[in-house]
Amino acid sequence: MISFENIEISYGDFVAIKDLNLKIEEGEFFTFLGPSGCGKTTTLRALVGFIEPSGGKIIVDGQDLTNVPIEKRKIGMVFQSYALFPTMTVFDNIAFGLKVKKLSKDEIKEKVYKVAEKIQINETQLSRNVSELSGGQQQRVALARALVLEPHILCLDEPLSNLDAKLRVGLRQELKRLQQELNITTLYVTHDQEEALILSTRIAVFNNGYIEQVGTPYEIYTKSASEFVCDFIGDINRLESAMLADINKQTGSSLKEDSKGFIRVERCRLDEPANTASFTVTVKDFEFNGILTKYIVDTGSQKLKILEKNDGHGICQIGDELKIRISPADVMQF
Repeated sequence: MISFENIEISYGDFVAIKDLNLKIEEGEFFTFLGPSGCGKTTTLRALVGFIEPSGGKIIVDGQDLTNVPIEKRKIGMVFQSYALFPTMTVFDNIAFGLKVKKLSKDEIKEKVYKVAEKIQINETQLSRNVSELSGGQQQRVALARALVLEPHILCLDEPLSNLDAKLRVGLRQELKRLQQELNITTLYVTHDQEEALILSTRIAVFNNGYIEQVGTPYEIYTKSASEFVCDFIGDINRLESAMLADINKQTGSSLKEDSKGFIRVERCRLDEPANTASFTVTVKDFEFNGILTKYIVDTGSQKLKILEKNDGHGICQIGDELKIRISPADVMQF
């Protein structure tokens, strides 16, 4: 549905995006993920029409939109700052785009009430000023204002970053429910790895104006294509040469001992079947988090993080000895 073809975006001599090629399918919840300044928001703004690429094409449903005006692209946008009118009511904020299109009062009312019901904004809230609402409620209004125009594509730029942790979790679930219910192609920008893994059909990981990897959350997490992706997504252990050599010796595997090795914290197991390397370790520290406990352990040659589910049998204490197992199949090298 959406194709970025050899896109380049420059600001004077600075090239923010170079030779970007990407295809997004209809109905996907597609996330641009990466650290600040990596080019993800710049790419999104080029699709919406706020930025004109210095090279390449943006094709949507077979139509070249590269130079098409913003208002003709049928793309809805939700900003990080919400960009609402604080002195206007919720109803008038949602209806703003419909009034610009000169729809009748009856049509506007019908569309506003319909989208408000989907976003779970009640009639009392519709009559209140936006300035009276909480951050989470304002985010719903911004989303409703974008959806009321019935866009073909919905773009969201870090829409939950200004909210507290508990509210973010709740609104994530709402976004996923809405996207599935409406089956609208959604592009989502975030630097939050957990958010990307939970929400996305597929993810593009950006780094310094390039895409390092495109894949499903499972592929990005378990089959990282580069050291940057591996290190950026989730919690990771870096295995030193001595550790890699020991794993090879115990299992007969052929890990590259002169290259970096990486393993996810939850893949260092306390109980693992055959063809694994066994290490006796000492607990140096731990972080209890309700369902899970993260242990910092010393193998003798290096420290590792391991993640264990709390099963009601208590947790290990500093100084305790454990036996952990590592499968060479779980070690990533690049």
